[in-house]
Amino acid sequence: MNKTLWFYQVTLTIVVAMCLRILPLSHTLELFNPDWVLLALIYWSLVLPERVGIFYAWAVGLLTDELTGQLFGQHALAYSLAIYACLKLHKRLRQYSLLQQGFFIFCCLLLSQLLFFFIKNLHQSVQLSSDFWLPLLTGTACWPLVYTALRFLRSAEQTNIDHR
Repeated sequence: MNKTLWFYQVTLTIVVAMCLRILPLSHTLELFNPDWVLLALIYWSLVLPERVGIFYAWAVGLLTDELTGQLFGQHALAYSLAIYACLKLHKRLRQYSLLQQGFFIFCCLLLSQLLFFFIKNLHQSVQLSSDFWLPLLTGTACWPLVYTALRFLRSAEQTNIDHR
């Protein structure tokens, strides 16, 4: 893949994911909104592990913190930990079906949500409610869609380069 093309593709998909993250939704729909940014980062770290790594996830996490107005560094930490797991297991995960990858995606999203819950609980006492699980479930359910869409984008661009 072209050295600059991968950067533009990854950056564009991360920007779109950030837009989906801050999309103004009703309170009910907001409860189901998964962490699109983390899903995009996981895809790219599985496909381009030598390019999208922990530092990239950390930088995107800091931008997400700034974008969402959350405590500075919490998304950076969560994304870095999830991407570390992806990088350690990327050779195995590539061999799994989308359904099997879904379990791993659920674990990454759970790790992220637990970290956010723990940090929020340090500031104020918060009870774990059923709303905690909704973004995890929708994120896991959306993984095949995200994977397919980003794979199509990547292969379509590769086809365009080959025809030039």
